[in-house]
Amino acid sequence: QVQLVESGGGLVQAGGSLRLSCAASGRTFSSHVMGWFRQGPGKEREFVAAINWQGGSTIYADSVKGRFTISRDNAKNTLYLQMNSLKPEDAAVYYCAASTALRPYYIGFYHDNGQYAYWGQGTQVTVSS
Repeated sequence: QVQLVESGGGLVQAGGSLRLSCAASGRTFSSHVMGWFRQGPGKEREFVAAINWQGGSTIYADSVKGRFTISRDNAKNTLYLQMNSLKPEDAAVYYCAASTALRPYYIGFYHDNGQYAYWGQGTQVTVSS
């Protein structure tokens, strides 16, 4: 079992930056692929980024590539999302998630929210234009 708690959301002007954190409880954090997803008003939840259990491999949605950086600190059981050059269309509730599988070899299909068993409650990001 993994419990996830996001923090770091808030209001920022377009072009600004925010750093989201996701604190995990449980002994298996370091064995899960971790992902960030977001859901804007009236929209479906969409993939943002994922990182493999070792932290050496990442994937990103095209919409955030080059602006957002996902990272993890397994010693601290914490996942991060550094968001730079924020745009109004980045406004959403951001969720972190932990994979169902432990230590999966291939990260390529972890854009699919069906690969994740554990979800946080979300943190709101608002971007003013």
